[in-house]
Amino acid sequence: MQRFALLGAGFIGSVHAANLAAHPGIDFALVYDVDPARAAAVAARHGARPAASLDEVFDPRSIDAVLIASSTDTHSEHLRRAADAGIAAFVEKPIDLDLAAARETVDHVVRSGIPAMVDFNRRFDRDHAELRRLVTEGVVGGVELVQLTSRGPASPPLDYVRVSGGQLRDQTVHFFDLARWITGEDPVEVYVAGSALADPRIDQFGDVDTSIATLRLPGGALVQIDSVRRTGYGYDERIEVMGATGLVESRRQRSGNVVRYGGAEATGDGLHAGWFERVQPTYAAALGAFVKALDEGTAPPVTLEDGLRAQAVAEAATRSLRSGRAEHVEYAASLDALAR
Repeated sequence: MQRFALLGAGFIGSVHAANLAAHPGIDFALVYDVDPARAAAVAARHGARPAASLDEVFDPRSIDAVLIASSTDTHSEHLRRAADAGIAAFVEKPIDLDLAAARETVDHVVRSGIPAMVDFNRRFDRDHAELRRLVTEGVVGGVELVQLTSRGPASPPLDYVRVSGGQLRDQTVHFFDLARWITGEDPVEVYVAGSALADPRIDQFGDVDTSIATLRLPGGALVQIDSVRRTGYGYDERIEVMGATGLVESRRQRSGNVVRYGGAEATGDGLHAGWFERVQPTYAAALGAFVKALDEGTAPPVTLEDGLRAQAVAEAATRSLRSGRAEHVEYAASLDALAR
């Protein structure tokens, strides 16, 4: 049994808490949050204990791994403490909103040798994973064009937008990662156009809610990602890969598969109401993959370096949105060394 502590008892922390409690290979021991009452409530709901301090969380005598779902500005600090304590770490993205600081933290964690994984949970979507398998096996030939769609049902609160880092760093970064994972290539250039259409007020934060990012891969293949904060018709996520000899698609998912016929009309189920309803199973699957790696002593399937590379694309995309021109993606030399 892997003894886990959870850092963060907000919405996403509560999601992880349920998965920690349900996993048969996990002893869900502790919950820590800056709000002790919130930590106590989540702990009580799942049979864990609230931690009195971070020192209790980062104690290798009683904890084997931490799941970091605390506020973004604490991810880097908690990763470093886990590394110093010799405790495995599973962390929500991003590692740090500042890419240079994130690189320094990853260097520190890698040198420590602890197992660490970033939660790019969409890699664990069943359909996306099958699409990637087919592409990797060459079923569609050499990849020439990739289309990814990320369309949320409703705009987030302005208070969230203010601290999110922007749509490209917050929402689209998952799809920058998927593009890398599916094609096996790191984008070299990105161009972004965006507008604030759903809620013009977010323009005051230099952000957008509707954007299209075009990525160029080293071999010349192109990737297009459209990201929308508000659809009016449910949560829409899908991927299409066109190769030299065919096409493979991970389709948008409906909330059900029942069609009702009456007269000259047929009425079917619509899309999932929200993003969480669509991707909920992927959180448990990602955690399961991390625990499996710990049990087997193998490398976690999504590394911190993967997190950095997707973030590097997001940074270039954000620069492009502001400059109005294509921007080169700058990967640190240290990342290439770490990857080897």
